Amino acid sequence: MKINEIKDIIRNGGIDGYLTRQYGDGAVDVQRKRYLAAVDSYENMYGGDGDISVFSVGGRSEISGNHTDHNNGRVVAAAVDLDIIAVASKRDDLTVNVSSEGFPQDTVDLSIYTEPRDDMFFTSASIIAGVADGLSRRGYSFGGFDAYTTSNVLGGSGLSSSAAFEVMIGNIQNHFYCDGKVTSPEIAMISQYAENKYFGKPCGLMDQTACAVGGFVAIDFADPTSPVISPVAFDLTGAGYSLCIVSTGGSHADLNDDYASIPAEMKAVAAHFGRPVLRGLEETDIIKAIPTLREKTGDRAILRALHFISEDKRAGLVAEVLRRGDLDSFLSLISRSGDSSYKYLQNVYTVKDPREEGLALALRISEDYLCEIGGACRVHGGGFAGTIQAFVPTNKVEDYRVLMDSAFGDGACRVLSVRPDGAVKVL
Repeated sequence: MKINEIKDIIRNGGIDGYLTRQYGDGAVDVQRKRYLAAVDSYENMYGGDGDISVFSVGGRSEISGNHTDHNNGRVVAAAVDLDIIAVASKRDDLTVNVSSEGFPQDTVDLSIYTEPRDDMFFTSASIIAGVADGLSRRGYSFGGFDAYTTSNVLGGSGLSSSAAFEVMIGNIQNHFYCDGKVTSPEIAMISQYAENKYFGKPCGLMDQTACAVGGFVAIDFADPTSPVISPVAFDLTGAGYSLCIVSTGGSHADLNDDYASIPAEMKAVAAHFGRPVLRGLEETDIIKAIPTLREKTGDRAILRALHFISEDKRAGLVAEVLRRGDLDSFLSLISRSGDSSYKYLQNVYTVKDPREEGLALALRISEDYLCEIGGACRVHGGGFAGTIQAFVPTNKVEDYRVLMDSAFGDGACRVLSVRPDGAVKVL
């Protein structure tokens, strides 16, 4: 559609049903203005000629399965109502221009940037090139486009702003050059390929899958080339609870080594048993091998492997109790997950800067309060900095928000809803 057509549709309520579904009744006016502003920004940058499309991809919240995906484990995750939206148009060449609000424009020539480059690691341009290569390797087409993006999935929030961006690039390519035939799980795997090979970060597949698929999902990565994705029908709001994400002000910048150390150490333990990943091992296997493993991998690697064994099983149990509506068991499992991450996975703070332990502080404050009112909390996402997750009785959520904002600043505590859809073309 032309820009003016799309503006008229948005202004006249043509996407209000979509906005209600993704963001809730109370957010329609705000989101309508946000989408119109994004179209205006695109027009200011690229002009008003030609046809454009509008896309959306949500962030994600990991519900259970902290650092299990990269060792073929199980997770439960949910897409959230904070998202990245893009206004884009096709080009007749292989150049991709992406202007993201608040960042310099990326211009990538896909005819030249066709393989990973060390000098481009950790750049958004590498993601754009990596997604195109990932599509090509699966037999799909790709091409050039101009896009403007805006996101309220804040970087360092633990809500996977990077995965949302990767999935968005795949989403645009899918609808422009593949007739929308690339499935959401495939887009997730292509995005992971881009992040692993082109961006230079050895991440798992959970973030991209949750962003691409939407809703509550249980994901089993026993076969990472074909993960089993199962919707989990659970209404957190109907159960009387809210999902809160508390930002402690820490940044994920310069933490790539910390993140990379977790899968590397887990896989070092797996290698002792002649395995590429830990999935399939039992706790007794690891405990019997401790004398040798202490020499080969070090103590932290053993602790992280033991965390994986228990957390993988816990994620399977979380999916089961949610389907049964057993909220008490769910909250207990969330607390145990947080305890394991803190003590054994050891991703609540980085050893690089002992002065910054915002996650530990937020957990300490939350645990006392939530214990009294019947809630639960845990480290959120990759950890080391950023955010914690809390499940709070809805009738107490405002008190909790005030408590956390008083410690970490106004707006630190965000109350989220689950987004039912993943990567979508809105218009």
